Amino acid sequence: MGFLVATHAVLWAPGDPSALSSAVSEAISDPANLIFDTSASLWECAIKASIGKLDLPEDFFDSIPEVGYEVLPIRISHLNVYRTLPMYHRDPFDRMLVAQARAEALTLTSRDPEIAKYDGETLAC
Repeated sequence: MGFLVATHAVLWAPGDPSALSSAVSEAISDPANLIFDTSASLWECAIKASIGKLDLPEDFFDSIPEVGYEVLPIRISHLNVYRTLPMYHRDPFDRMLVAQARAEALTLTSRDPEIAKYDGETLAC
């Protein structure tokens, strides 16, 4: 199976895995699953770190592939889905997660109740 991890899961999994639900922890740790992080989430983290809203380790971005996540770039197919999404969620980064999960047929891990309003496979963090 393939999973797209939301930003908060990317932040918690390495340093505080107990903050994740057992279902997400199991999915992330199962070597049979493909785990994706999106460049949109990483971009959001970089923005927040640059304005002082998030403290990241120096090697945070380099460590993403090292922990076994594949970085999913933003593709044209994702943008085509993005522009058709209902405005349940106002955050452009979270909307991109939904679009990418849909376009790639991935299960999206998130604890955001606004994301759960969209059709598609989700797994609550």
